Amino acid sequence: MALVGEAADPKHNLQATRQAYYERISGYDMAPLWEKLRDLVANEPRTQCVAAIWRFRDVKAMVMESAELISAKEAERRVLVLENPALRGRSRITQTLYAGLQLIMPGEIAPAHRHTASAIRFIIDGEGAYTSVEGERTYMSPGDFVLTANWATHDHGNTSERPMIWLDVLDLPTVNFFESMFAEHLDDESQTVRRADGDSAALFASGVLPDGAQLGAALSRKRSPVVNYTYARTRPILERLYKAGTLDRRHGARVRYANPTNGSWVMPTMGAQLALLPAGFAGERYRATDGTIFVCVEGEGATRIGDTEFAWCPGDVFVAPSWQYYAHTAGPASVLFSISDRPAQEALGIWREID
Repeated sequence: MALVGEAADPKHNLQATRQAYYERISGYDMAPLWEKLRDLVANEPRTQCVAAIWRFRDVKAMVMESAELISAKEAERRVLVLENPALRGRSRITQTLYAGLQLIMPGEIAPAHRHTASAIRFIIDGEGAYTSVEGERTYMSPGDFVLTANWATHDHGNTSERPMIWLDVLDLPTVNFFESMFAEHLDDESQTVRRADGDSAALFASGVLPDGAQLGAALSRKRSPVVNYTYARTRPILERLYKAGTLDRRHGARVRYANPTNGSWVMPTMGAQLALLPAGFAGERYRATDGTIFVCVEGEGATRIGDTEFAWCPGDVFVAPSWQYYAHTAGPASVLFSISDRPAQEALGIWREID
């Protein structure tokens, strides 16, 4: 009797008819949008990522241990990838960005190559290793922000007596989403050095610009011509900003790393900032559509992301996913570096923020 009732139920018949239809059109590689629409077009962003932190005091030993297992030359890039806990196995810290901790030991060279993915280095530990980018060799110190842009030839080396660790952030997931990755390796381990350390900053980031062909070449590229935004040069600007009374209630005294030829972000896919949180800072909560990676450079404090508070100190890396509220607090005066895919979202007209 139940079967007869079900067969007579118009709703049951309609569902069965629809399911049969869906199965039939599936054979032609089609699917009904109305069954997927709420997943595709949500009322507000829904991230698959989760907030997470990698404490440097915990992971440094594991990064150092990798040097006993593989050389920089054999690995090409000896890096431990920071995988978002909700995206394990996908080599990404957010849906659009890759991040990892790279180690280079004294005397080592990470061979020269180039690729369509753009990359940055943010120096965490050690001093005196170098990155060469398109003929300029820059020696790096903690807090330095180094660019290796799309298709820029680059290699690393360590002529100091100390190991060096830095954070790599690349737009690899974005480039691979577009299925447009290319890479090329040089015949030599190291590229020829043609310019002195700091030349690009002196020529393009000093309030003047070179006149003529060199400026034209810089303007034709969609990224900053500066190789190294040194911490020694940027940190005092934060102090000046704070003393001038320019303090954002959410972000502290914050500057944006800029392309000096046009004032825009340093790269079209990734943008970075550096912020001073004065002693006792209690920031108001904030959220935006760009999932953001943070690094503590100085001081100590905590960031509440959603319902979880993450205490941080120098060298710690943490991530706030897209559209999740976060708020910073600081004990002593502290400095946070941050990087996200905000330039790409702005170019597409989809970036939003709210407080």
